[in-house]
Amino acid sequence: MSNIPDEEVHVIQGIKEDGAKLRPSDWIERLSSTLASFGLDQKLKYNECVQPCMIKGEKCLVVARGLSAKNPEMYNFVMNFARGNKLQIIADRRAGDRALKGSLDPN
Repeated sequence: MSNIPDEEVHVIQGIKEDGAKLRPSDWIERLSSTLASFGLDQKLKYNECVQPCMIKGEKCLVVARGLSAKNPEMYNFVMNFARGNKLQIIADRRAGDRALKGSLDPN
């Protein structure tokens, strides 16, 4: 289950508008790691606003809209990266039991 806050999120798929996959294939891990930190247990902890996720077998990056207020530069960087690479961006406004639930396992 995802730790993403109950708010509107953007799901950025690793698939371009023309159907091609974005290379390198680890771009999601690279972007999500920019806001991650290491916990006391020495394990990488993803930021609650930017997390890798598997949805229907496809790697995706989930970006909470709240990031635009918390860290506008990072929000703009991530969204401009997605737009610049013509990646598919889907707004997800479901909440509660219908909220996006995905595996945070990036593999």
